[in-house]
Amino acid sequence: MPEVIFNGPEGRLEGRFHSAARPEAPVALLLHPNPQQGGSMNNKIIFSLYQRLQRRGFSVMRFNFRGVGRSQGTHDRGEGELSDAASALDWLQTINPNARSCWVAGYSFGAWIGMQLLMRRPEIAGFVSIAPPASMYDFSFLAPCPSSGLMINGSADKVIPPDSVVKLVKKLSQQRDIVVDHRVIDGANHYFSDHLAVLVNHVDEYLTRAVKATVAAAE
Repeated sequence: MPEVIFNGPEGRLEGRFHSAARPEAPVALLLHPNPQQGGSMNNKIIFSLYQRLQRRGFSVMRFNFRGVGRSQGTHDRGEGELSDAASALDWLQTINPNARSCWVAGYSFGAWIGMQLLMRRPEIAGFVSIAPPASMYDFSFLAPCPSSGLMINGSADKVIPPDSVVKLVKKLSQQRDIVVDHRVIDGANHYFSDHLAVLVNHVDEYLTRAVKATVAAAE
């Protein structure tokens, strides 16, 4: 897991990057949860997804938002973190110019940032939003949502009420040509304690199928 340091809006940003053997391999950017609650690129969900996508043949990157780890800057309540994510995607695409498709996946706060990045970057083929904080942050910017994707949450989430995620999914699913694959892991809390393997398997299965469909559509 080579360490990478790249330029962000407020100075250097720290990440980890795995380069797939095939230059045309899909790329994925992983976004960690809220730094003010201890979130970092070493979060167990982000780390586990990084390992699984690496084995699946993706070129994959995780990084620390500003003010976390060795990343410079200070927390900016989302606006600056969105700029950090855009810088990370710029770096990822520069290193992988022949990638067939590009994906963004985020957990909690990272899911909110990921969906905003999706609106700004039309080259992103789709998204994975894990425990999207629909009750904490405004998702009205998804009008319209530019890509289909996966939203996944736990039925026992006490941080983000499951009903708020259902409402968000219904709103997005009403948009033309958008398909949101919504999966609920029975008994899982916001942190997916004792359900991490199930979560990772869901994301793996979805991305494997979605990447194949994207490649087929491009041929």
